[in-house]
Amino acid sequence: MVDRAMADLPAELTDKLDNVEIAIEDVPPESHGDEVLLGLYEGVPLPERGWGQPLMPDRIRLFRGPLQVRARDPQELRDLVASTVVHEVAHHFGIDDDRLDELGWG
Repeated sequence: MVDRAMADLPAELTDKLDNVEIAIEDVPPESHGDEVLLGLYEGVPLPERGWGQPLMPDRIRLFRGPLQVRARDPQELRDLVASTVVHEVAHHFGIDDDRLDELGWG
C-alpha cells in the first residue's frame, strides 16, 4: 500500500525525495504521549536546508498498528495510508500541520 501511495505522487515531488527513507513500523514511539500518530517525518525540511545534502537521510515512518485500528475496511486502510504518505511528504517540503489542515490533509 505504501509503494502504491508513493507511486501515485507526482514525479515533480518524488524526484526530490532521493534522500528520504520510508519505514513501516508496528507502533509509534512513546515519546508523543497521548497523541496517536499514523506517521512521522524526521529530518530537515527542504526549505530549511543550507548548501549540500545532509549526511543522514530524512525518514518517514508509518505506523501499521494505528493505521489498521483507525481503518474500518481494506479500502479505508488504503486511503488512510495514502493520505498519511501525502501528509508526511508535505512535511519534507516544509508544509506544517496548520497549512495541511487548511488544505484538507490534516
